[in-house]
Amino acid sequence: MKFKNTTIYSTHIESPLGGITLAATDEGLAGVWFDRQRHWPDTSGWQPDAKHPVLREAGAQLADYFAGKRHHFDLPLDLSHGTGFQQAVWQALLAIPAGRTISYGALSAGIGKPAAVRAVGAAVGRNPISVIVPCHRVLGTNGSLTGYAGGLERKSALLELEGAL
Repeated sequence: MKFKNTTIYSTHIESPLGGITLAATDEGLAGVWFDRQRHWPDTSGWQPDAKHPVLREAGAQLADYFAGKRHHFDLPLDLSHGTGFQQAVWQALLAIPAGRTISYGALSAGIGKPAAVRAVGAAVGRNPISVIVPCHRVLGTNGSLTGYAGGLERKSALLELEGAL
């Protein structure tokens, strides 16, 4: 993921599933990455800012989520740093309710691209806002846990937390 021509503010928080880096632009939350997650962005030039209001609120809402006190997030999101196709997939992920799952095929059909299952899978894997944009709720056609940039053990833990497993 490339952030171009915008200031990125960041902070690092701890969670029951390990450290998390949060990133925001002036438009909203732009990133939630677990430590050692695949597709880690280039963070050079980012401005550390633990007091940034979006980052503070994201940290608080994630803490509530991991404590089982929150099932929905209410944050401004900045998903503008992906391609148009990626953005469509990421928006579709936001419609998957907590405690529910969907297959890659159903997600592809839901965005009007039923033959684009592999491309949808790639876009899901590049989701920059883990947990909040719930890519962990997408499963293989047979219900199997497949691919998660943060690791399958985290995907399983998130689904268990939500009561989906």
